[in-house]
Amino acid sequence: MKKFIIVVAVVVTLVIVSDFLYYHKGWYIDFHPDQEVTTVTKTDENNIYLKAESGYEAFEIRGVNLGSGIPGKWATDFAIDKDTYLRWFSWMKEMGLNTVRVYTIQSEDFYKAFYEFNSQNEDPLYMLQGVWVNDYIQNSHRDAFVQEFYGDFLEHCKIAVDVIHGNRKIVQGGIHSAGYGTYKTDVSQWVIGYILGVEWEDVTVAYTNEKYTGVEGYTSYQGTYMFTTEDASPFEVMLASVGDQVIEYESTRYKKQRLIAFSNWPTTDPFIYPTDLSDFFMKCAQVDVEHIKTTDRFLSGHFASYHVYPYYPDYLSHIKDWSPFLPEGKTAYTENGVLNTYKAYLHMLTAHHDIPVVISEYGVSTGRGMAQRDMNTSRNQGYMSEVEQGNALIECYEDILDAGGAGSCLFTWQDEWFKRTWNTMYAVDLKRTPFWSDYQTNEQYFGLLSFDPGEKTSVSYVDGDLSEWTDGDKVLDQEGMSVHMKYDEKFVYFLVYKENLKFGEEVLYIPIDTTPKSGSSYCRNEGILFDRAVDFLIVINGKNNSRIMVQERYESLRSTYSENIDDYNTYVTGNVPFVDSPLFVNINMILQMATPLLYGDLTVSAETYETGLLAYGNANPDSVDFHSLADFICTGDYVELKLPWQILNFADPSKMQIHDDYYAGNYGVEHIVIQQMYIGLGTGGAGGRIGLKPFKLVSWNNRVTYHERLKSSYRILKDYWTDND
Repeated sequence: MKKFIIVVAVVVTLVIVSDFLYYHKGWYIDFHPDQEVTTVTKTDENNIYLKAESGYEAFEIRGVNLGSGIPGKWATDFAIDKDTYLRWFSWMKEMGLNTVRVYTIQSEDFYKAFYEFNSQNEDPLYMLQGVWVNDYIQNSHRDAFVQEFYGDFLEHCKIAVDVIHGNRKIVQGGIHSAGYGTYKTDVSQWVIGYILGVEWEDVTVAYTNEKYTGVEGYTSYQGTYMFTTEDASPFEVMLASVGDQVIEYESTRYKKQRLIAFSNWPTTDPFIYPTDLSDFFMKCAQVDVEHIKTTDRFLSGHFASYHVYPYYPDYLSHIKDWSPFLPEGKTAYTENGVLNTYKAYLHMLTAHHDIPVVISEYGVSTGRGMAQRDMNTSRNQGYMSEVEQGNALIECYEDILDAGGAGSCLFTWQDEWFKRTWNTMYAVDLKRTPFWSDYQTNEQYFGLLSFDPGEKTSVSYVDGDLSEWTDGDKVLDQEGMSVHMKYDEKFVYFLVYKENLKFGEEVLYIPIDTTPKSGSSYCRNEGILFDRAVDFLIVINGKNNSRIMVQERYESLRSTYSENIDDYNTYVTGNVPFVDSPLFVNINMILQMATPLLYGDLTVSAETYETGLLAYGNANPDSVDFHSLADFICTGDYVELKLPWQILNFADPSKMQIHDDYYAGNYGVEHIVIQQMYIGLGTGGAGGRIGLKPFKLVSWNNRVTYHERLKSSYRILKDYWTDND
């Protein structure tokens, strides 16, 4: 009996150790060293080919990037379930896509759903598997050859290979920004390639190159499948080394090969720009995969992958003579004479490379906020309607094909509430972004799929239909006028009534008091009085001249960007607005920091635009005249209005957290919690003080509601690809 127990213990131990080494560490024995390595792809200078029954056929990657975020969850929670993926994959194929790209190893459910979907469809959805690099490592003091960068990057690439072959176990938290679980589903037959890495930080690239230039062992690489040219930088040597070992790992262990690309973007593109532009944008590094070549033993081929958007960083717009950058015979102007630097830049990329070029990210946002403006083609980073988004994506797609691109992946499939944007991140609590939909942060709205508040429908739609409003929503009721209010995870809604309203001829004023720290009982601009200190004033003055304004003390843009915009420090004595200042100012957002280059004038301040200007229209997605950016509409004596939370200086409405006084020892944005705001309603010629009434605010904390909605842009792209296929 004792011997039996010992034998069993030894066997169990061997099984556990073998399981650990095989599934967790990637150890294996090559029992078939002479087995032929196969591939389903190959490339030439311009094209990617996919193996078919009749041989290799040209394959245009027509893809979409897929994130892992859903409302109420961080992307790193990997909380999307299998049924959701199956539904999304079906919608992707229906709109004409053939490829889905993921940035990192996903959850088990993703690969299970991907296998199930393709197993049941003769026309499969292909995949580009990405490998993430830790943001914190890239933005640290480390170079690209330290263990935390190079070692982890290589290990995670090999793990990704095992994952798609259904041959890996990953413990929770085992890989930063990656899924976890037991991966037993082999989806490799539909994975056409890998895009390794992320948008490289130029300072990391430059630091690595500076540190290792001329250092033996870091200036060249000669591998079995990849090698570098004599012009390669140390960072490119690192990439070649990783790529070669990934190909070797899959070739040896699985006898398969597939496409390889390294992520890149304009910040580290291979071009040298004029000194003034490079200095202003601090463009200090280049990554050029033309310095990485492949041997005959690599059968699949490699391609150049770039993330390229029309508006950033649009270097060509800042160059007076960009013709030397273009291939011979190419122009940056459209047939209608419009300057299209996006198309010109794409031609630069494809002309530079002797391998296929795939634009693996391109897109525009339907967010109400905007962060960059394309001055020529109006494909902006934000403040584009869903219809405008669809048309802009088609224009980008056609530019990519015209430039000779081998494929593209639009960004992105779904909106992502957790995202942040450079020009609004100062104004919100970054630890709480998944728990509300911030319409002012454009980065959250690049998707073709929207997550609208409410389990099935939102609590209100700005459409002129008054049936959704009840007496229980009434906040203020006075002679001939009333205000109803409600809110959800995205908006504060108002229904404003004035008897015999002459819309467009008379002005309505809706004062709002949120913070107890500041505000004014007098608006000098409009010459009206209030019965309490007010922070915001909504002015309804026809279809084209309605806006929300803020008391200057509570202007968030001034709190952070006064030096960039107005050339003074607002915290210096004499520049601090009075607590009860009667001046109300427009609500603006900062857009462009490169205006001195744009206009050739070093005295020009940063560009802004008025985000407080209200757009008129029908905001109900079910309406035939749906306008996704509409803020208000008038029906008879009623005005329906919705405001995004951030425009009212809410840093986290899920906890009813607003901006504190910027000047009372804070020197910037700090937060306080409120339980109510006060609302009033009046007209300009009424005289006296406009009275305000309280509106109770209750936190929803982490309990978010939402429902899926395919945007108008989805249908536009679907019709476009269906008609042209």
